[in-house]
Amino acid sequence: MMIRLKNILLVAAMSVATFASAQTADSVVTLLFAGDIMGHDSQIAAAYNDSTKTYDYTDCFRYICPYVEKADLAVANLEVTFAGPPYKGYPQFSSPDPLATAVRDCGFDILLTTNNHSCDGGLKGVARTLDVLDSLKITHTGTFHDSAEWRRTYPLIYNVKGLKLAILNYTYGTNELPTPKGTVVNRIVKQNIISDIAAAKRQNPDLIIACMHWGIEYDTMPSRTQIQQAEMLKKQGVDLIIGSHPHVLQPMEMDTAANQFLVYSLGNFVSAQRTAPRDGATVVNIKLTKRNGQKPKIEADYQLTYVHYPKVGDKRLFYIVPVADVEAGVIEPIKSDNWGRLHQYAKEAREVMGRNVNVPERK
Repeated sequence: MMIRLKNILLVAAMSVATFASAQTADSVVTLLFAGDIMGHDSQIAAAYNDSTKTYDYTDCFRYICPYVEKADLAVANLEVTFAGPPYKGYPQFSSPDPLATAVRDCGFDILLTTNNHSCDGGLKGVARTLDVLDSLKITHTGTFHDSAEWRRTYPLIYNVKGLKLAILNYTYGTNELPTPKGTVVNRIVKQNIISDIAAAKRQNPDLIIACMHWGIEYDTMPSRTQIQQAEMLKKQGVDLIIGSHPHVLQPMEMDTAANQFLVYSLGNFVSAQRTAPRDGATVVNIKLTKRNGQKPKIEADYQLTYVHYPKVGDKRLFYIVPVADVEAGVIEPIKSDNWGRLHQYAKEAREVMGRNVNVPERK
């Protein structure tokens, strides 16, 4: 009888311990955010295969893909349209569709489509860009075929490993090009954003993320307007604020007390802009830890990336390379006449990132 009672007590104790363990178990989700995906004329030329008469951007991403693939959710700013031929770069971008395929195959899950180049291709550019992404099963937000689609799909609610994320996306403008009739291109309008945040909250997400296309081009410090808009977003309850547009790095801030994270600008993930400091960027890694049903704890770090630009034959190629991997000798892309610039860029970028608040570099 005593042995049986001990066994019952042991089973009960094990059940309690198992229940307690389940209650305190962490749910961990990793996010990665990358900056501007551009498509200048020289990038289009680099992707073209004279033999097959086709375009292939795979090699451009091959050094960074292992990091993108590791993230549970990877997001980037798509700053081109897929308006179809003729393909062209600045000032009104239309990239070949294989760029979207390469981005997807690299591991990106969501592309942000509202920025100052959203309307470059007019109605065809807005609509066809979304059609291409849909055909490749790439989730997107920021621009919409029509208001019905906007009402149905915005704010974007994205579930990843049990965490429910609300993702918002806005631009300061579209280079004075009008929004094509019938389409929706999200603009930075305070009252609209406040309304969208309220709509997101009604969905009971674990976190709200606002991706903002804002700021002054080529300025490594945030503008007064950026700072004011960031404060507004934080006050309204946005947890992650991810900025793009300046084409250069701007500082990041992790408010550990408020559990809110802010990136003013991620820089050029890939572009043909070579004037310093536009030739590189950073990817941001975010770890979300949810415990006992509470709001996820946010932790963040960054990795510097550089757009390596070697000349092979009569063609310039483009490779996104993780700076720390080059410095550690883990990878060695094709060396060229601009190889030393990578190391100079790293020095300059770390000076900017030295203004970060509680956001270290991952090495």
